[in-house]
Amino acid sequence: MVAKKILHPFKVGIKGAFFSFSFLSLIACADTDVSDLRQYIQEVKQNPKGTIKPLPEAKIVEAFIFDPEGLRDPFQPLEKNQDDGARGRISGLGISPDLSRRKEELEAYPLDTLKMVGTLTSENELWGLIRAGDETIHRVRTGNFIGQDYGEISRILKNKVEFIEIVPDKKGIWVEKQQSLLLSE
Repeated sequence: MVAKKILHPFKVGIKGAFFSFSFLSLIACADTDVSDLRQYIQEVKQNPKGTIKPLPEAKIVEAFIFDPEGLRDPFQPLEKNQDDGARGRISGLGISPDLSRRKEELEAYPLDTLKMVGTLTSENELWGLIRAGDETIHRVRTGNFIGQDYGEISRILKNKVEFIEIVPDKKGIWVEKQQSLLLSE
């Protein structure tokens, strides 16, 4: 037991001596000459001050107040319309697309991927040539459908194909929209 009491203070003494030596070594390494730092500060203060660019003007955003008055409830299903045999369905609410008819090939492409590339006359009928997004050229005539918004071709001219789309307006009511594809060079 005596040996343990003698060694214990000895270990503390070595640790204490080590920390004291380390602390004194750090103090001895410290440089008290800061004249180079003061010289740098003086140089920085003597340089001309730059100008700060003004902040860009804030763009004014017009406030939009949503008024749901007169709009259909988006959580209620659409009313079923009676088919009158025409291009779309006409009901008391107006015109709507015929969702029961089979879609044509060009209805799979958005309008911005379709380009009119020419016309073709066959048996006194003028056909339009439309290039789709996959570089396939399709032959169309009056009555064919085009685009993803139920567009029906109404007229083909030498420089454009005209069609009428059926799109929903802000109130959810279907309306007709006149569109055309111009001949691209």
